[in-house]
Amino acid sequence: MTTPAPLQLIDGKLVPASAGATYPILNPATGQEIGQAPDSSADDVEAAIAAARRAFDETDWSTNHELRVRCIRQLQKALYDNAEDFKALTTAEVGMPGFMIGAAGFDGPVDGLTFVADTAESYAWETDLGVAEPMGIPSRRTVRREPVGVVAAITPWNVPTQINLAKVAPALAAGCTVVLKPAPDTPWLAYELGRLAAEHTDIPAGVFNVVAPRSNEVAAVLTSDPRIDMVSFTGSTQTGRAIMAAAAPTLKKVFLELGGKSAAIALDDADVASVAGATAFAACIHAGQGCAITTRLVVPREKYDEAVQVAAATMESIGAKDPTDPGAICGPVISAVQRDRVEGYLKLAVEEGGTFATGGKVIDQDGYWIEPTVIAGLDNSSRLAQEEIFGPVLVVIPHDGDDDAVRIANDSAYGLSGSVDSGDLARAKAVAARIRTGTLAVNGGVWFSPDAPFGGYKQSGIGREMGVAGFEEYLETKTIAEPA
Repeated sequence: MTTPAPLQLIDGKLVPASAGATYPILNPATGQEIGQAPDSSADDVEAAIAAARRAFDETDWSTNHELRVRCIRQLQKALYDNAEDFKALTTAEVGMPGFMIGAAGFDGPVDGLTFVADTAESYAWETDLGVAEPMGIPSRRTVRREPVGVVAAITPWNVPTQINLAKVAPALAAGCTVVLKPAPDTPWLAYELGRLAAEHTDIPAGVFNVVAPRSNEVAAVLTSDPRIDMVSFTGSTQTGRAIMAAAAPTLKKVFLELGGKSAAIALDDADVASVAGATAFAACIHAGQGCAITTRLVVPREKYDEAVQVAAATMESIGAKDPTDPGAICGPVISAVQRDRVEGYLKLAVEEGGTFATGGKVIDQDGYWIEPTVIAGLDNSSRLAQEEIFGPVLVVIPHDGDDDAVRIANDSAYGLSGSVDSGDLARAKAVAARIRTGTLAVNGGVWFSPDAPFGGYKQSGIGREMGVAGFEEYLETKTIAEPA
């Protein structure tokens, strides 16, 4: 891996932290330091906000559609050209296995930049509503779509490149300027994205900035500063609430993609063994560190034991492996903090009366490892079934028919994703229509795609990312009338 040491991107310049402070970047598979990240100071964040504000107000970025499209395509090419180093850095910094990198970790989101550029290139920025006579005055009305302004993009550590690009690319393509603030667990990938943008694209100075303060207090300025027009955040529901509250005094636009506790439902005519195996596999991917992963397996009561047995056998066959292993599916969790959090839930499972069909322990080795775990014997009222764990942990819950399965799936504060499987497609679709989530897979269908909106109901968030809907999150609507 030949990736340069990370630097901030502020007003077009790659710079260290103004105060000279750094913090360690740790490889979650080993717990060892792999680099030092600039610890952005309050002055650095201030400079990034000021640069983004100036670039929006004083350059033609917001109106030069051709330039923006060209820059998105240049960024895509730079990512392709540096793909191997970027992927190696993803494994080292995030602990992400190659299986995931080849899908949502790198290849998918970089390929998806084509959709973003094409959307901006063909988008109907103006719509003629024709002539009407409101209040008796003949008027021609035009609806314009214009960029929101300065966007603070605040991203998590689990799938950083996908989420960084899902925010930065449509915001830039829409004509916004951006301050990207990654999680301090995974700042290097964001800083590397900034470096590629600075060195390989025509993005003007100040349009795209990257800062990574370790201090929540320093970062919080991005949610309250009046020069920021929009906050786009992906992360925990608890932090999302705090961001929404901080943004309220200045009435910023807020996009929130938050937690999930998604249910995989097998109806009584489904191949329960197949559903159980697929759900257990999904719960292992990237050590279960995905907000849309189905972590509740909801199966017919009479097939409960079979589902538990198959899920456990699947997880045992996968195991937890070094993410550099080509066969790895489940790697480490991101940090000691996350490992200890998951371990706390495993202890809680026993207190609540659950049993481990497999797993249930921390793996005693360097790095941050949890055994892939299947929990049986709990109902949907359990905290293990209600709270987002963010580890390779699957809870199996029995249901007593379609209505009960729907009730269980909807009995959650979250509404991000889920799945329904049945031998009868029409029946599966009818059940899916009753589940209050933003995305659903029916009989193995895959919804994750650059052109498909992603987001949640209830406490899983506000707004949509990706697709045309995700692009339009970064736009305002202006209606203009002139004499007809």
